[in-house]
Amino acid sequence: MAQQKALSVSLADRRGWLHAECTTVSMVQRWALVGVARSTHYYAPVPEREENLMLTRLIDELFLKRPFYGVPRITDWLHTLGHGGNHKRVARLMRLMNLQAAIPGPHTSQPHPAHAVYPYLLRELVVDRPNYVWCADITYVPLRRGFLSLVAVLDWYSRYVLAGALSNTLEAVDQALASGQPTIFNTDQGAQFTGAAFTGRLAEAKIRISMAGRGRALDNVFVERLWRSVKYEEVDLQDYADGAEAWQGLHRYFAFSNTARRHQSLGRRTPAEVHFG
Repeated sequence: MAQQKALSVSLADRRGWLHAECTTVSMVQRWALVGVARSTHYYAPVPEREENLMLTRLIDELFLKRPFYGVPRITDWLHTLGHGGNHKRVARLMRLMNLQAAIPGPHTSQPHPAHAVYPYLLRELVVDRPNYVWCADITYVPLRRGFLSLVAVLDWYSRYVLAGALSNTLEAVDQALASGQPTIFNTDQGAQFTGAAFTGRLAEAKIRISMAGRGRALDNVFVERLWRSVKYEEVDLQDYADGAEAWQGLHRYFAFSNTARRHQSLGRRTPAEVHFG
């Protein structure tokens, strides 16, 4: 219940408490006291030209409608809509946004050559309880003058969002592990997840590592569904000025997703009801 309660407290409430009660404490100590990383408050958005910012928002919108479209088809679609940009620019922007077609093609990008890749462990596995399998993924969040990456850790069985962070993968993992740990942790083969810092953190906790096949979105299906809901019901309806404002909205949305959204596959119960029993 502690995790559920923490998600219900808004970042605005935390800021007010810090200002009123901790005027003699340093900013580093203040953010640590309420469990908010400094990166959430101070992180500067990725600088891009106005034209590229417009294209990233449009690419994100198109990709939500056609997640099986790769660079060539997204490029053609943009041209059909009257927007410029060659396939090299579209490929670069899609890499920055961590977007890849759900169906692999002949030029599917490869994992970082120096990183180890782990096998997919969930095929035909029966996941019958919370905290057996966790999964994580990264998605793109637009800001008024740039964009950030959102990382979320999700319980596979209950669909409960265990933790989230902007542009800091290990921060989200450490937040989730503070409340427990799974037997298996599943991700895609992105460089953020194949790196030694991430895999080492899981190995240290004796957690088995599973990685989805390249271009196989269904291998991490529940977090992919979460992203669609986050985009349609929160991100696409907002115009975040900065990272702090974005996290305030996302923090509020995750609390709603955990405690108010009922899933037919969960017997019309909420993720919190299933996760905490």
